[in-house]
Amino acid sequence: MATPKEAARQLIDLLPEQASWDDIMYELYVKQKIEEGLTDAEEGRLIPHEDVKRELLGEGWRPG
Repeated sequence: MATPKEAARQLIDLLPEQASWDDIMYELYVKQKIEEGLTDAEEGRLIPHEDVKRELLGEGWRPG
């Protein structure tokens, strides 16, 4: 497994030469959030799909 510094270098190397600072920062942010999500999933910190639907759509919502 790559260290964060190695992962950042690899990610930056994949970006086009004309990538801006904003492009680089965005890609690093997304990579960090994905890694955090994968760690949460591996450690069982999950929210069931039905709970998320209920929270986003409200208790009274029914399809149809």
